[in-house]
Amino acid sequence: MALAEVCGLKSFVDFNNSREEDYYLREIQGYSKNFINNAQLAIPPYINPAEKLAHFAEAPDEAGKHLKIRFDHGTTTLGFQYQGGIILAVDSRATGGQFIGSSTMKKIVEINDYLLGTLAGGAADCVYWDRVLAKQCRTYELRNRERISIAAASKLLSNMIYNYKGMGLSIGMMLAGWDKRGPSLYYVDSEGARTPGKVFSVGSGSIYAFGTLDSGYRWDLSDEEAYQLGKRSIYHATHRDAYSGGIVRVYHIKPTGWVHISDEDCKELHYMYQEQKEKKLN
Repeated sequence: MALAEVCGLKSFVDFNNSREEDYYLREIQGYSKNFINNAQLAIPPYINPAEKLAHFAEAPDEAGKHLKIRFDHGTTTLGFQYQGGIILAVDSRATGGQFIGSSTMKKIVEINDYLLGTLAGGAADCVYWDRVLAKQCRTYELRNRERISIAAASKLLSNMIYNYKGMGLSIGMMLAGWDKRGPSLYYVDSEGARTPGKVFSVGSGSIYAFGTLDSGYRWDLSDEEAYQLGKRSIYHATHRDAYSGGIVRVYHIKPTGWVHISDEDCKELHYMYQEQKEKKLN
């Protein structure tokens, strides 16, 4: 009897209500699949979700496409390879239109001890899929008794995102890590694109960050020079881009794994760089 109660069985069968309860249960499960399986998103109840959701857009974007959800977002993230490994640097401002939602958003996700992901685009989209990727990477490690390669992890992520292409995701992430092949840096976006590279900057402030990166980047940087280049690049982006700001976070990926280097307020960096500039002028 106790087992029947745990399983939710009644002492009698009510043929009038059982079908109705099953119908509602199936309907709830159909519209909330990600609560049951966090790697699966519930699809809107349309034959063609991408076409139907387009009617909610007020106007087409600059490319002439009708957007399902009109995002207004901004950030600055960057990553570059050099002789000592990979540097990732990000800001921490999360915005919704003209409103600053958070000044302490952590835009670097620690997927495992050798793999990091950055966030740019819709914060919820990026965090969700980075967590799904972390689960997939851990599952691979348990099954194969070795860490997944950075190339395979980025391919997993791009394949998962590609299944939802055209459905309103807003993602522009970098994946950086170290495996048996050495350091690797990839860019993955919501269109399913996957691009390897040496230097990336993603977000509304990336054009300002690239200005500093292009002037100071070289392969034979020392560790300290690389840290300063990452911080200075993000600082200049926060200074010029209204959608970027907050804390400048810097991570260093080495053969032994990633290391958290620093968290510094961009305001403090502003006064420090201003003081250095005045000393040089004098």
